[in-house]
Amino acid sequence: MFGCDFFCWGCIPQEFCDNDPHPFSLPSPLPQWPQGNGFASGRISLGKIEITKVTKFESVSRCTRLGGKSQGFTFYRPSEIPDGYVCLGHYCQSNDQPLRGYVIVARETTSEPEANCSSGSSLESPALKMPLNYSLIWSMDSHDEGAYFWFPNPPKGYKAMGMVVTSKRSEPEVNEVRCVREDLTESCETSKLLLSVSSTFSKKSFQVWNTQPCDRGMLARGVPVGTFFCGSYLAAEQVVDVACLKNLDPALHAMPNMNQVHALIEDYGPTVYFHPGEIYLPSSVQWFFKNGALLYSEGSEKGKAIDHQGSNLPNGGTNDGAFWIDLPTDNDARNYLKKGNIESAELYVHVKPALGGAFTDIMMWVFCPFNGPATLKVPLTSIEMSRIGEHVGDWEHFTLRISNFTGELWSMFFSEHSGGRWVNAFDLEYIKENKPIVYSSKHGHASYPHPGTYLQGSSILGIGVRNDAARSKFVVDSSTRYQIIAAEYLGNGAVTEPCWLQYMREWGPTIVYDSGSEVEKLLDLLPVFVRFSVENLLELFPTELYGEEGPTGPKEKDNWLGDEYC
Repeated sequence: MFGCDFFCWGCIPQEFCDNDPHPFSLPSPLPQWPQGNGFASGRISLGKIEITKVTKFESVSRCTRLGGKSQGFTFYRPSEIPDGYVCLGHYCQSNDQPLRGYVIVARETTSEPEANCSSGSSLESPALKMPLNYSLIWSMDSHDEGAYFWFPNPPKGYKAMGMVVTSKRSEPEVNEVRCVREDLTESCETSKLLLSVSSTFSKKSFQVWNTQPCDRGMLARGVPVGTFFCGSYLAAEQVVDVACLKNLDPALHAMPNMNQVHALIEDYGPTVYFHPGEIYLPSSVQWFFKNGALLYSEGSEKGKAIDHQGSNLPNGGTNDGAFWIDLPTDNDARNYLKKGNIESAELYVHVKPALGGAFTDIMMWVFCPFNGPATLKVPLTSIEMSRIGEHVGDWEHFTLRISNFTGELWSMFFSEHSGGRWVNAFDLEYIKENKPIVYSSKHGHASYPHPGTYLQGSSILGIGVRNDAARSKFVVDSSTRYQIIAAEYLGNGAVTEPCWLQYMREWGPTIVYDSGSEVEKLLDLLPVFVRFSVENLLELFPTELYGEEGPTGPKEKDNWLGDEYC
């Protein structure tokens, strides 16, 4: 245990916390979702245990200043826990955002006897047990009031789900939380760093992290509890002593049925704005095929017309480089196809379980026949490239993450070229009721939550590729213009996947840019105090500038089965 001898953290007890974060609500009340299964029922069965989400909290310790710097965090215990349910751990969040967290509380769904001593089978043990006692991990104040962080020591064969915080040094009661039988859990790792402080008189540091299941994606069964983990010298994606829950329900009854999926899209489907200067607009895949896209194969110099449904595309297999799609050879037809056709555009929707079926991910894919050239930013000016960044067949996407407890929009993932980021619902911009806005960047079609200029490269030096996002008359409303192309959890026959979705090869030819000669033109534009060689300048730009393999379709992306980039 490490005491708070380095500074007074500024922790204050509950009765003086008059400036806690306010709860967040979506702009409009949730609708009455269509009936069916366990979606939006408030409770989720994981097999041996049933869980519900608690969003009401009482502050245990609110920390307003760290080492003389303003940096507020509050540690909470869940309140208004429903009868029969038990707490699994406490919650922490920053004071500079709305109170929008949750913790899972649980109860056993079956009554199981204590373990038979002769058999020693863990399956005969209760699903939930009190900890044996607690270990004090860290304390943040040497005064009577403070923050004391306790790890629940689980019985043999059980796992702790989260930490417990007290405002006094007294060890918590063992009935404050429950531990979960090990076979009902999955391993956890650190994710977002919430808080990091260092001692003045020692080399020890203290960190507080959110946690997430180590295995994530459509087939993973780990359910995060919403608690936190803390300790010394933790690292991102480090496996920790607390665990998450495991969904043993093979049918995932909390996932929405087809009627509920349509209702979710109609309520939350974002409006996508393309830049007012956009030349290369989206289209439907069918329009792209019908207006001249050609299929090429290795060893053949002549392309073949593609059926408008994509039925003559090679299906399945892997991206072996044997086939690719390209534009027509005629310049007029080529330029016509490049510009797209926004009147035909629709969003292609993949619905899948997330975080063990506690959430639903609604991935929305937008297709553009062509990705335009990049605009490079250097100090004092921006230069539009002639070809760098161009490629045929651009697939971009964003993802709505829905809570299966309530049907509430929880967060959104915005795909930004080779990466992306999650944005909480309270940080989104809404156009109408609960419909967010997505801004598609000029020429590159990356997705952003707000208008502005986003730089890929060195933000410190102000050198990189510009991504400009703004409202315009070029709009696609995904709440009405969409096609569900996959929802595997609903079973065979629930969704007929389009033929083109099975095409695993490239939607455009491989391109190699002469980046060096292009960037050489920029060197004379740099001010005297910023001088680079061509090689050093290239290192400041995204790797897309060196060349572009033909992009693959949605089903070939890692996040089709996996989780979004974190």
